[in-house]
Amino acid sequence: MIPRTMKAVLLKGHGGLEQLEYRNDVPVPTPAAGEVLVQVGAAAVNNTDINTRIGWYSKSVATATADAAVQTASAATDGGWAGNPFVFPRIQGTDVCGRIVAVGAGVSQARIGERVLVDPVLRPADGSLENVGYVGLERDGGFAEFVAVPASNVFWIESALTDVELASFPCAYGTAENLLTRANVVQGEVVLVTGASGGVGSAVVQLARLRGARVIAVTTREKAHDVLALGAQQTVERSASLVHALGRDSVDGVVDVVGGDAFTGLLDVLKRGGRYAVAGAIAGPVVPLDLRTLYLKDLSLLGCTVTTPAVFARLVELIQQGALQPVVRAVYPLADIALAQSDFLGKAQTGKIVLVP
Repeated sequence: MIPRTMKAVLLKGHGGLEQLEYRNDVPVPTPAAGEVLVQVGAAAVNNTDINTRIGWYSKSVATATADAAVQTASAATDGGWAGNPFVFPRIQGTDVCGRIVAVGAGVSQARIGERVLVDPVLRPADGSLENVGYVGLERDGGFAEFVAVPASNVFWIESALTDVELASFPCAYGTAENLLTRANVVQGEVVLVTGASGGVGSAVVQLARLRGARVIAVTTREKAHDVLALGAQQTVERSASLVHALGRDSVDGVVDVVGGDAFTGLLDVLKRGGRYAVAGAIAGPVVPLDLRTLYLKDLSLLGCTVTTPAVFARLVELIQQGALQPVVRAVYPLADIALAQSDFLGKAQTGKIVLVP
């Protein structure tokens, strides 16, 4: 029987960890027409959770995520990922694995009981990039015992992996597959991956190897072994000069989730006609760009955020084939979300952090 109230974490506003309020009296959502109610088995922590809480998406911020001072007044007008004001209170959590326990009008009752992964991207019916939203951002997400989502965003999954392991996939691996798809990475190419020990970076390493690419991973000396075990053929120390380590014009594609001071070097090592795909800037969002490098080398710069349904379907297929290795470094009870986010920001080890209700 579905209870009337549930445990959940409410983000009350932009600010520090004190803005995360764990409660046990939040009403369980009722699925509307075309929606399903998912009982959450596990939900993973992402950079977006922290970026939203501290107001990092505001254009007033020009520093790395870890160095950014909490924004409150300035983020009030553009603190959401799309440059809009963020609506509070909000239950965050874009990565959700669980089971369907109820359905709204127009959804088959046969779906009740399905074990599912939630595609977090809320797309308009016309498929445009306008008015795109995300579970955990534009509507309540998985940092709760239950979440209501459109039935079209819920994918049945058959896998021996645990809910915790499956919850590590949707956002990170969906972003990674989208980066590689947009950059058109194919067999035999050389791909340089930044932030290779993080959630998205480690996913890019695995997915690029499945495409037959040669993967060079930027990471720390302490995490190099982990990244090599995931499929990278070479690692470069994060503090090293990329041009010195690899040579100019040496890679076909760059997948960057870090940004910051390394940006110029990333373009320098790209071959003529190379592709640079980006979906993160934790080391800093404002970078120098010499336009001569861009146009004289015929480079393509690709911003990659919104994934297509085909990308998520491909991800689910790979999971069910057992082709992907989940990388989970820690599991916390939902009530300990503040500790989980602090651990996440420390980035001391490779892999994802997952919450369980």
